[in-house]
Amino acid sequence: MTPTDLALSVKTFDQLTTAELYAILKLRSEVFVVEQTSIYNDPDDKDQVAHHAWLTDPATGTICAYLRVLPAGVSFEQVSIGRVIATERGTGLGKRIMQAGIAIAQEKYQASSIKIAAQTHAQGFYAKVGFAPDGDVFELDGIAHVEMVLSL
Repeated sequence: MTPTDLALSVKTFDQLTTAELYAILKLRSEVFVVEQTSIYNDPDDKDQVAHHAWLTDPATGTICAYLRVLPAGVSFEQVSIGRVIATERGTGLGKRIMQAGIAIAQEKYQASSIKIAAQTHAQGFYAKVGFAPDGDVFELDGIAHVEMVLSL
């Protein structure tokens, strides 16, 4: 299955079903808390103002990639993208979900730039979709990050 075979869903918090919200929070916990052994409170009161985007395998109903897009002024002065997950790396899932996130930022928030706090090990991935470093490395929840910006 290729990333283009997957179904893209985009919803605001209020549009999410309880099953969708559960699946999203479970995936985020599995990756950011368990896999990365980073103990932090993932539900951060930003989900309620975000647009959530995910790719689902239509055969299984499994979420394969996810991110959220936040309006300007919530995490940064600019529109931002965060909580980016691709369950299989190197398959194009990350690129497809980031392209969707960028389109959402432009369509829903008229973004002229997008800012992210990227884990440093993923900096190369974000550079491939157009983001450039914007500051020094800092620690967030026990993991090294760097702010990056995409100018549109």
